[in-house]
Amino acid sequence: MTVIIAGPVYVEPADRDRFVAGFRVVVERAREHPGCLDVAISPDALDPGRINMIEHWESEEALTAWRKVAPAPTAEAAFDASGVRKHVVARTTGPFD
Repeated sequence: MTVIIAGPVYVEPADRDRFVAGFRVVVERAREHPGCLDVAISPDALDPGRINMIEHWESEEALTAWRKVAPAPTAEAAFDASGVRKHVVARTTGPFD
């Protein structure tokens, strides 16, 4: 089953751009990893302290394999990721199906 990890991450607005930049290598390598369908860690267009996170994996096994080799981000800041959730998806269709 497909796995999606998604949700908002909150940091101090002054830390946001540095925090996102610190995940650049993580995103680059994740997108190259077998079973990764997409990964994005992006600043929110409206909230200067919010970062939008999305990971899309072919399977739980692909995600587990990635977590074993994932590099650490290069920037650190206090953050709140309590809104990020993991979704195990049994069926996927087009957005208007």
